[in-house]
Amino acid sequence: MSHWLRWLSGLSVVPLVLTSTLQAAEPSLETIEPPPVPIATEVLVRVVAHGAMVIGDEVGGARVTIAEAATGRLLASGLQQGEAGDQNQIMRTPRLMEEPRFSSRPSASFRTTLHLDRPTLVEIAAQGPLGHPAAMQRASKTVLLIPGQDLTNDGIVLHLYGFIVQIEQPLPGESLIAKDDVILTASVRTLSGSLVRPHGDWDSRKVTIYGQVLIGDRVVERIQMFYSGTKSRFEAPFFVPTSTEAPNGVTLRVVAADGAGGNFGMGEANYPVLSERLKPRVKN
Repeated sequence: MSHWLRWLSGLSVVPLVLTSTLQAAEPSLETIEPPPVPIATEVLVRVVAHGAMVIGDEVGGARVTIAEAATGRLLASGLQQGEAGDQNQIMRTPRLMEEPRFSSRPSASFRTTLHLDRPTLVEIAAQGPLGHPAAMQRASKTVLLIPGQDLTNDGIVLHLYGFIVQIEQPLPGESLIAKDDVILTASVRTLSGSLVRPHGDWDSRKVTIYGQVLIGDRVVERIQMFYSGTKSRFEAPFFVPTSTEAPNGVTLRVVAADGAGGNFGMGEANYPVLSERLKPRVKN
């Protein structure tokens, strides 16, 4: 009988032991860490024309967005505003790798302060130049931001590739007379607005610049364009097709291509074609 009593008394110890173990496993309120406090972190972004200057107010600036890479949640957005920068400092001054290139003198940038509570991978994107929709380009990159580690000096630099190509003459939409010889004139600039011309920092001798006459989608003439001697303008004559050949008018296209530098640009405009020049009315 004493044997069974000892066995039963042993069973009664088990729940007591389990209860004691469970109570010990419960965390104390004093050991729970408070949530991390967000830390102000300054982020500077600079959008530049590849191989040229900063995209500033002269060409309409650039739009910048910063979003959390994992979720797409927008953290900041705004416009890059300011000057294109000092040409001597950016284009002609030798410097070491760690030395700032675009911020040694005032130049356009986008600044924001993010409040980060943990290391955050973000996507920074830029689009511009906003003043020239036909030439706008977009670029982005992912960057790991660390709370309290400010990005200053040049900041995160985004390069936009291309040229601003604008047809100056004939004026877009102007009627052309069939069989006329017409001078096609276009300007070519970098995306930052810098002039492309012979022997300059952006040497047109290294850029292929040509025009095309199109009827519909068909190229009927290609014309080599040459520097006109004025700023960044290039020109060449072309022959206007007949109104029968081009019942819906013609399209003029100018292309600037720098394969070595990776910059390409194009401008287009449409023109109706008249069969003959209208004679002025005779006053009575």
